[in-house]
Amino acid sequence: MNTITTTNFNFPGQKSVYRGKVREVYNINDDLLVMVATDRLSAFDVVLPKGIPYKGQILNQIATKFMELTSDIVPNWLVATPDPNVAVGHLCEPFKVEMVIRGYLSGHAAREYAAGRRILCGVEMPEGLKENDKFPTPIITPTTKADNGSHDEDISREAILANGIVTEEDYLTLEKYTRALYQRGTEIAASRGLILVDTKYEFGKTKDGQIVLIDEIHTPDSSRYFYAEGYAERQANGEEQKQLSKEFVRRWLIENGFQGKEGQQIPNMTDEYIETVSERYIELFENIIGEKFVKADISNINERIEQNVLSYLQNR
Repeated sequence: MNTITTTNFNFPGQKSVYRGKVREVYNINDDLLVMVATDRLSAFDVVLPKGIPYKGQILNQIATKFMELTSDIVPNWLVATPDPNVAVGHLCEPFKVEMVIRGYLSGHAAREYAAGRRILCGVEMPEGLKENDKFPTPIITPTTKADNGSHDEDISREAILANGIVTEEDYLTLEKYTRALYQRGTEIAASRGLILVDTKYEFGKTKDGQIVLIDEIHTPDSSRYFYAEGYAERQANGEEQKQLSKEFVRRWLIENGFQGKEGQQIPNMTDEYIETVSERYIELFENIIGEKFVKADISNINERIEQNVLSYLQNR
């Protein structure tokens, strides 16, 4: 299976390369960033050993679509998408927090709740909820933006301000943008028969000081979706929700004894399992975007990406 799990490009004007868990970001003349979405799969802040066919294309195209669909309410970094796996945008100084917003008691919040904790990132969660219940109002539960290889950590708004990680003025803007994006995402999801359960956003500042949305938005890697049909019945019956996110990978890892903790071994991912993950990501794309997924030519992905980016940089 042909996948892209690492890149080693040398573009004109290239100043540096940052390699994240999934994306590799090339700095061009301290002006533009060329962000390549690889097929790497990360869970529990660990990059798994094998790539997932078409995953990078899926993430990049979902993020691009949602950047377009939200640009009227929140400015973003995106300039162009010269290749199915590539986004080009303005160089920004990222804020060192990720803005997580949760409309439902799911995932990490549900695990904390089950452990008896009712405060998450300084926000109180009401008593009497069960997993996947809707919160009365969506809650913002930020995390620190960890260096590569480290775990993101929960942090409260109070701690962010007290430690000077973000100024109060900027943080208020981040909160406002986070709520506006989640509201828009919720409306779009509803039109596709989905529920946007929770998601995270990252922001940065452009050279002229404008706060913009960066990285990805409303992808299955950064968000959790439920199918709306049958949601209420499943909750009433205490059944698991049918969901669209990479939670299915996390569940598989947990079932096979891995949660990213020290000393744990990543379970073997067979080619058959990887194929099913790829199919699930395609299903995610088609449900979230509402369009048929068109597979790009992956016979030589690295060469294709390099040629498309070079052509864009030479002709812009």
